[in-house]
Amino acid sequence: MVRGQDCGTFVVLLVLFAYTDASSQTVNQELSDVFNQLWKLDVNRFKAGTDYRLSPQGKAGYIASGSTFATDHAMAPLFSYVNENKLSSTLTYARFMKLLDNYERSTGVSERVTEEEKSENGAFLDAILNTAVMKYTHQYLVRKGKSNSDLRQFKDQLYYMWFRLYHRDRSGGEDSSGFEHVFVGETKFGNEIMGLHNWVQFYLQEKQNLLDYKGYKSRNMPSADDHMLNVQFSWHGLVKPVGSTFVGVSPEFEMAVFTILFLTSTVKTTVAIVNMDKYQMELVVHRHGRSIGTSYPKLLSINNRRI
Repeated sequence: MVRGQDCGTFVVLLVLFAYTDASSQTVNQELSDVFNQLWKLDVNRFKAGTDYRLSPQGKAGYIASGSTFATDHAMAPLFSYVNENKLSSTLTYARFMKLLDNYERSTGVSERVTEEEKSENGAFLDAILNTAVMKYTHQYLVRKGKSNSDLRQFKDQLYYMWFRLYHRDRSGGEDSSGFEHVFVGETKFGNEIMGLHNWVQFYLQEKQNLLDYKGYKSRNMPSADDHMLNVQFSWHGLVKPVGSTFVGVSPEFEMAVFTILFLTSTVKTTVAIVNMDKYQMELVVHRHGRSIGTSYPKLLSINNRRI
């Protein structure tokens, strides 16, 4: 997701994809309408200032991809507060967090999925399928002829898209999945962060001192109530130069948006410009066969102000 914004967080990410000039594209109105409806239905979204508080601090500088050092323009963590009681008591978040320690971080190292982990994957999908966000998503995809009306078949379709293991590094075994890449994060050849586009994982890794926020990447300092950010950070000694991510949204919302984008297109890399709430963004999905290779949002403007 020539090499540009990453594929594989919550807060900014880098990936290989065909470069597209966003300014030359038009807004996809149908997807904008669908995603705004999902935004309204996302009752599990965390509220800025109430459920979480951000500390944007300084503006990060330019560094090249593959760098292991970046000047720290944020001495404190990005998240100054997150309502952990809400995280643990909201079913979709609670089941989502159980999945975050099920993966090998490095590509080239084969994943071994236990029966317990398969059960956790299924339980997570059961939880999100019971939300208004995913019910609307299912209905929309059925109307578009992209999914079966049978809920069990839709769940199987989601499982294959997000949890099927495949080869990302051809030198090893089945070492990756869409879910791992997008929501958990990976490292490549010990010198590049891939994925890690999820705000909950970002917060949890930051809390464990495994991730260090280096500063925001935009012309203007983000507002306290923003639900999308461009950031720079280090993780396990590697640096992500820049990336963008949703903040505060539920895991079902993110999966719904990128599932729709994936299933309503057949090209290798799908790029759509959408207006959602006060944001204009470029949404990118790169496919790995019939599974997600990467997906991420790229923030373009807030309230018509370019980022």
